[in-house]
Amino acid sequence: MRLIVSGGGTGGHIYPALALIEEVKKQEPDSQILYIGSTRGLEKDIVPQRGIEFKELKIQGFKRSLSLDNIKTVSLFLRSVHDSKKIIKQFKPDIVIGTGGYVSGAVVYAANRLHVKTMIHEQNSVVGLTNRFLSHYVNKIGIAFKVAASQFPKDKVTFVGNPRAQQAASVVSHFKWSEYGLNDDQPTVLIFGGSQGALKINESTISAMKEFSKRNYQVLFVTGQNRYQTVKTELGNQQLGKNIVIKPYISNMPEMLPKVSLIVGRAGATSLAEITAIGIPSILIPSPYVTADHQTKNAKSLVDGKAALMITEDDLNANSLVEGIDELMHDDHKRNEMAQNAKKIGVPDAATRLYKEMRSVIDK
Repeated sequence: MRLIVSGGGTGGHIYPALALIEEVKKQEPDSQILYIGSTRGLEKDIVPQRGIEFKELKIQGFKRSLSLDNIKTVSLFLRSVHDSKKIIKQFKPDIVIGTGGYVSGAVVYAANRLHVKTMIHEQNSVVGLTNRFLSHYVNKIGIAFKVAASQFPKDKVTFVGNPRAQQAASVVSHFKWSEYGLNDDQPTVLIFGGSQGALKINESTISAMKEFSKRNYQVLFVTGQNRYQTVKTELGNQQLGKNIVIKPYISNMPEMLPKVSLIVGRAGATSLAEITAIGIPSILIPSPYVTADHQTKNAKSLVDGKAALMITEDDLNANSLVEGIDELMHDDHKRNEMAQNAKKIGVPDAATRLYKEMRSVIDK
C-alpha cells in the first residue's frame, strides 16, 4: 500500500494517525507511508521521531470572529492545496486519509481534486470544522463516537472507534506502584489534567490534599510540566500523607494505566479511547475551552453508559472532587461495574477496523 496520512495540531489528531500507521505496517509490511503535517503543529516533532517520512505545509486555522487574518488563512489554504497536489502527484498514493486538523483539510481536498481515493477519521462526538468540510469530498468516513454519525452524510459513515485504543489495549504492563514510592497492593487514583495540566483541576486537588492524606487509598497527582513548580509553591511546607505522590509528567502512561483503580481528568478523545479500551472507571471533568464543548458530549457518552461520573468545571472544587473520588474509591463493586461498562464502550480493535475500511476503499 502507498499511503498518505495527514493530521495535526494536537495529539488528539496525531496519535490516532500513528496508531493507524502502525497497523498498516503490521498488515502490509512493505507499505510506503508519507505523513503530511503543518509547520506549527506538534506533528513536526513527533512524527519524524517515529521514523516516518514527513513533509510539512504552512497553514493556519480560521478565526471564528471577523478578522483580516482570515484573508491570510484562505491564501495559505489555497497555497497548501497547490503544494499538496505536487506532493501527491510525486508520491502516487493508493489512498489519502485525514485524521483532523487544518492541514488535513488541504491535503485531503487536494487528493479529491486529483481523483485519488480519500477517507477521514473523526475522533470526537462533535465533528470538527475541517472534517465537516471534507465530508462532502471523501469516499469514506470513520467515526469514534456513534453520535457523530448524524453529522455526516449517512451513506459514507462507518463506526470504527479510535485507533489509539488498540495500542492501549495491547500494552503488556509490568509497572509497579513501588516505582513511585507507593504501595503495590493499595487502590490508586490518578488525577491528571493532560500533558500541560489543567488549572482548575490542579487548584481543586491542592485544596483537597489534607483530606486525601487521611484516606486509605493512594493518590498520584500529575500536574503538567509547566504547572509543577506552581503547585509545589502553593503547597509550601504542607505535610502530605505517604499515600500521595506528585509528579509533573508521566512518560510511561500506557504501562501505568492498567494498574490505575480510578482516573480523574479531561474528556479528550484520546484519553477516552485509552480508558475504555483498558476498562478504567473515571471521573471526567470536560474542558469548557474546546470547540463546540465537545468534551462534555464525549464525557456524556461514558456517563450514559454508566462507565464514568462527570463534574463540570463550574462545579469543581475540593469538596466535589473528594466526594466524587470517595464515592468510587470506597466502593469496589461500583468501580468494577464501571470498568466492565467502560470495556463495553471501548473498541480494542479500532486500528484494525479502520485499516480494513481503508483497504475496502482502495479495493473498490
